[in-house]
Amino acid sequence: MKLTFDGDWNATVTDEPLRITPRFGDSSARVLIAEYQDATERERFLADTFGSTDWLWDTPDELRFDPADRELVGARFQLPDEFADAEDCARIPGSPPVHPGGLRADEARDFRLEVTSVLCCAPGAAVLTCLRDLDVLDEPLEARIGIAPDVALLVQAGTVVGWSLTDPARYLSTGFAAPDPAPPSPATRALLTECLQLITVPLRYEIMDREPAALARLRAADEALRNQPDDRSRADALLSLIANLVEDYGS
Repeated sequence: MKLTFDGDWNATVTDEPLRITPRFGDSSARVLIAEYQDATERERFLADTFGSTDWLWDTPDELRFDPADRELVGARFQLPDEFADAEDCARIPGSPPVHPGGLRADEARDFRLEVTSVLCCAPGAAVLTCLRDLDVLDEPLEARIGIAPDVALLVQAGTVVGWSLTDPARYLSTGFAAPDPAPPSPATRALLTECLQLITVPLRYEIMDREPAALARLRAADEALRNQPDDRSRADALLSLIANLVEDYGS
């Protein structure tokens, strides 16, 4: 299968997905699939690869490729700003199944991967699905390409229209740290959806407008995470996710 990005940039699906464990969360609200461990290593990684990345004030999603063999070597996806309602989330198709695969760029040049605009959250935050727009749900998916463990690109008519992360609570981490290998606690799973709603609209707008019910939800989530006795690394990741809102509106 050949995929098209940015209108005229193409990549071919291969049989070799990335074996890198995703990292999710922190204040950046991003899913990171890369082996670098700090900001210095990230800068070196970007200098040694090509593809889509941020430039000045433009912050697209990232797919990075090795210039020698043009194979995919890393990715970084941002969570959308909008949280879809339950009715739209229920429209996410269950097929086709994920097919593990990597990507090989047809040519070694940069392109731009537009960020997604809407976040669909399955019950219990079992799967996060991020879509270009809700119009994607009007047509069936052509493919789900599993480019890394539990991370898949969603494809329609040869174009990537979104991505998904299965079991996101498992991959919560702070900074460049690897996720805790132990299973997430029930408390972490229960608070994940609430934190995702807090940082996205419409609830984020309600917090910024200082609506009492929205502020109460923010303070309750902050308190629950601070007092959570177990799974501390993931609780800290969720605290980082809502930290800016707590600092600006929590008092």
